[in-house]
Amino acid sequence: MTGIDHRLPHLLPRADLARVLVPTYAAARAVDDEEALERLGQALVRPGVAEDLYGGVAAALRDARGPRTDEDALMDRLSAGVQRRRFRVRAASATPEISAVLVRIDLEIGIAPEPMRATLASDRGRAALEAGLRSLGAHLVKELLRG
Repeated sequence: MTGIDHRLPHLLPRADLARVLVPTYAAARAVDDEEALERLGQALVRPGVAEDLYGGVAAALRDARGPRTDEDALMDRLSAGVQRRRFRVRAASATPEISAVLVRIDLEIGIAPEPMRATLASDRGRAALEAGLRSLGAHLVKELLRG
């Protein structure tokens, strides 16, 4: 684990993590922002959900870090971006991988059919979920670090 992993929950608290995920979730599930925020809030308190999402963001931050950018500067940019852009993040493009992340969220709050859990646990499902976490993390980092 890097310093990014340890600092991320402090710079992007669960409430803000839910807030930046709202556009993607609302668009994919055809619900309004309030409903999306409520569902995401419920999911993020379930074991492992927030940690998986933070892992995707942390990986994207490590990828975004250039050779001349130190970790502290990157964390400062992220902190400023969360404050400035948390209500203006655009929805991520709908892909099968992003859908796998959203299914995981829906499973945790009890609105996805339980057999979907076995699908996500399969080799293909696990790979799609991991790719979706990385893709969603990259999208969020791009949106939050945007000028």
